[in-house]
Amino acid sequence: MFIARHDLIYHNVDRLSYGVAVCDIDGDGQFEFFVTGFGYPNLALKWNGRGLLDTADAIITDSQRQAIGVAAADLDGDGIEEIYVLNSDTFAGPKQHGDRLFALHGGQRVDLFDQPEMQSIVNRSAGRSVTTIDRTGSGRYAFFVANYGAPMRLYELNQAWQLSEIARTVGVNYATGGRAVVAAPFFGNDVDLLAINERGPNLFFKNNGDGTFSDIATAQGISDRQQHGRGVAVFDANDDGQLDIAYGNWEGPHRLWVRGSDGAFHDIAPPALAEPSRIRTVIAADFDNDGNPELFFNNLGEPNRLFGRRNNEWVELDIGDAREPEGLGTGAAIADIDGDGRLELLIAHGESAPQPLSYYHVPANGNHWLRVRPLTRAGAPARGTLVTINYADRVVAQVIDGGSGYLCQMEPTAHFGLGTHTSVNSLTIQWPSGTTTIIATPHIDQLLIIPHPAVDDDQIL
Repeated sequence: MFIARHDLIYHNVDRLSYGVAVCDIDGDGQFEFFVTGFGYPNLALKWNGRGLLDTADAIITDSQRQAIGVAAADLDGDGIEEIYVLNSDTFAGPKQHGDRLFALHGGQRVDLFDQPEMQSIVNRSAGRSVTTIDRTGSGRYAFFVANYGAPMRLYELNQAWQLSEIARTVGVNYATGGRAVVAAPFFGNDVDLLAINERGPNLFFKNNGDGTFSDIATAQGISDRQQHGRGVAVFDANDDGQLDIAYGNWEGPHRLWVRGSDGAFHDIAPPALAEPSRIRTVIAADFDNDGNPELFFNNLGEPNRLFGRRNNEWVELDIGDAREPEGLGTGAAIADIDGDGRLELLIAHGESAPQPLSYYHVPANGNHWLRVRPLTRAGAPARGTLVTINYADRVVAQVIDGGSGYLCQMEPTAHFGLGTHTSVNSLTIQWPSGTTTIIATPHIDQLLIIPHPAVDDDQIL
């Protein structure tokens, strides 16, 4: 499947890297890979037409801290995403250095947590992953932090436009072994939160419709109390227009939870997919554009694995160069960073020893595709938006990623492979605001950038 193109990364040296996010770091409208450094500089890898060049400024480089998780979202509704960098200089509990929250104001980079008035709410507990959520459909996002051995945190701007920490207020301030988190509209228009944990049950926070949350993991049967979760991915595993869940357990059985007609989730992972491994990030995507999703399992110190849905069965695929039997994989992210209609895969390494980054392409194959990028009212990526296409008697759903995998965040674009099909009947966008946009017969083999409707009324275009 994958072909190594590490040569396209300029100055790719050994380092300890963890989380990777795909976002517009410098505000020029082009996405970059933000790669965290654990005692090494954070990187901003920009595609310059020939390769990936680090363009990080002096502030976000921040090489004196141990960065691990990262996510981006528009916190203040100005159309420019802020970047949350979770630092963890200890395994669990209190840490020496707080997190960063980088913003671009007037072309200048600032750390919002560095302001004197913010010191009382800065996260000073070790954590792992961070995701973003528009919990009320306002177009302004909050950052949700999965701490380890300390209460989870939720940061957003209050009515006075001051940064506040509201996890207790909205019902998500649980203390557990937080590992991976993801935000998606599982049960309707409102965006929910799923937290995959270690040394404690998973948590499934259903949005109550008013921006507060209730844990329903036990009722849904996915608490997995005896396992030690790592990476998670949300995708439509069986073309029914509903979001399903795949996640990995560290040296335990991996899960593929599919939503049934009864509304509950059922684990359908076959033995080969469930086989335990030293797993880190999990990514769901159609890498070869054949119209069937693949699951990439990024492992630490043992071969990576790739599974695909073939004839409605999940089977292990030839992963190609991305097998990495001696790779110390931590985080990974996907994006069509070069604009060729196929996804690229960037893998970070570290933890046990320094290693360079890995970068993989998929060979051209003639398969068709459609990419959809919804925007907020302010013009920022509308993370948490549900995008569904209808073609060839199939209904396929994807969510615009707010943070997933493990420590990471994918590109804010729904990428649909179409195989040999040359038309799509309809495209439906369900925004966190509850507004729905339907586009009939969109042209394929293109990126569609869809602005949010001016008013909260459903649209048919």
